Amino acid sequence: MHSKIAIYQVLPRLFGNSNDTNKPHGTKMENGCGTFEAFGAKALTEIRKMGFSHIWYTGVLQHATCTHYADIQSPADPPSIVKGQAGSPYAIKDYYDVAPDLASNPHKRMQEFEALIERTHQANLKVIIDFVPNHVARTYCSKEKPLGVRDLGEDDNQSMTFASQNNFYYLPGETLGGDFLNNDFFEHPAKVTGNDCFSATPGINDWYETIKLNYGVDYLNGRQTHFHPMPNTWLKMKDILLFWASKGIDGFRCDMAEMVPVEFWQWAIAEVKKQYPHLIFVAEVYNPAEYGNYIHIGGFDYLYDKVGLYDTLRNIVQGHQPTSDITFCWQRLGDLQKQMLNFLENHDEQRIASHFFAGDPQKAKPAMLVSALMNTNPVMIYFGQELGESGMYQEGFSGTDGRTSIFDYWHLHSIERWRNGNRFGEKLLTDTERSLRHFYINVLHICKNEASIAQGSFFDLMYANYDNPDFDSTRQFAFLRNSEGETMLVVANFANYSANIRLHIPPEALHFVDMQMADFTSAHELLTGKTEQMVFASPNDIALHVEAYGGKVLKFVRQ
Repeated sequence: MHSKIAIYQVLPRLFGNSNDTNKPHGTKMENGCGTFEAFGAKALTEIRKMGFSHIWYTGVLQHATCTHYADIQSPADPPSIVKGQAGSPYAIKDYYDVAPDLASNPHKRMQEFEALIERTHQANLKVIIDFVPNHVARTYCSKEKPLGVRDLGEDDNQSMTFASQNNFYYLPGETLGGDFLNNDFFEHPAKVTGNDCFSATPGINDWYETIKLNYGVDYLNGRQTHFHPMPNTWLKMKDILLFWASKGIDGFRCDMAEMVPVEFWQWAIAEVKKQYPHLIFVAEVYNPAEYGNYIHIGGFDYLYDKVGLYDTLRNIVQGHQPTSDITFCWQRLGDLQKQMLNFLENHDEQRIASHFFAGDPQKAKPAMLVSALMNTNPVMIYFGQELGESGMYQEGFSGTDGRTSIFDYWHLHSIERWRNGNRFGEKLLTDTERSLRHFYINVLHICKNEASIAQGSFFDLMYANYDNPDFDSTRQFAFLRNSEGETMLVVANFANYSANIRLHIPPEALHFVDMQMADFTSAHELLTGKTEQMVFASPNDIALHVEAYGGKVLKFVRQ
């Protein structure tokens, strides 16, 4: 059976950190930092047992930081152009190196990462890392690039704002300034900031710590493209992709992919897959009008479903949209639905349990049922989501914003309790954490083990229940999944109350899944493991009880 992809996103910096000091704006010495070695065989086996197929190690590449590593001649970066003490994992300082923060022995950091890849594969997990193609740190300088490789910007003509063979964009005659800048950094001529800010004085809300890479697009002249001859940046970035692919990784999550021309992706992904056809490419794309281009032209395997299902599910959980709007999400996507990556949390989004989102991780259980079980496309969980991490800490740079900081050194108590001194178990978890974790594991195992979920067809039942007085189409969502004679009914209840519902399953739905209601007297409820007797309110209506913020996943059993 073809398995459904389930991704566990994790920041190694935080996952393995046992230092619980948690001083706001604390240094690495004060607050500690996790390393690659925290992902030992036992940890990876436990992650696999949860039901994951892939692990996305976030923040692997060397990035700008306020931490000084004298023994490897890696000085701290100027604080003015570093967000937080640890720095943003997306302000890349060397595309050919890994972060020394994550190594037990910084001299052997690459060997330690290579060993992590090997351990991950031994645990039957696949490895995803970030590829950050749009921007780099202002202090970018590769000390680990292969022999003969010319560094980014090394051959640029800095007297021109745009030149097709330049790696960066420049503001000739201007010096970098801005409210964020102290006297610890000087840049002349100023380079264009990563979020396409063509100003020598980017604001505090700009990506001021980064500089934009040039793929042959002249932004100040109507975005004219200059792709022939091929821009030098294209060649350099392809080589970087091939370098990491040669390490044995299994996929790239491509940061802000839509800020890089689709023509580059069309060429680069094809070139990389000639040598590594198994690699998957996941694009962070937020413009639905571009989805088709990045799949059909760019060659991406999967795209973020943020502006669509994530936003809709979040609004439903918060009571701002009806559940019936979920139907419009998949209808708008058409044949792209199977190539969307579904999630409820990631490093950019606010935690479900935060006061900014739901305030209670239980409230998103029905959203998880929909996100994970509605189609064959991948699903992702952000580490700590399964334990109800709240993100309500004032770690440092970003303040208390409902997110787990990617900029600071910090300790997550729930993850540490689960890690439990490398024993990995639930003994130290609270009852609430344990129950929530079991829910997520059950859902992941359904994704992994059930053919109708991993590779089956989908039938939305909402249209047949809009006028149903015994089904609330604003707070409940229902659909069928089917594969080779196996049929599942999924009902998600977003309401804060339990409900006795009567769900209408129209004849065309039964024909679609090739079943007759009379063939079934019972069903296995996969979330609880119990067998439930089917109660038919009429030949095409099933009577069900669903708990508040819960649902049912019923696998029908023939007589």
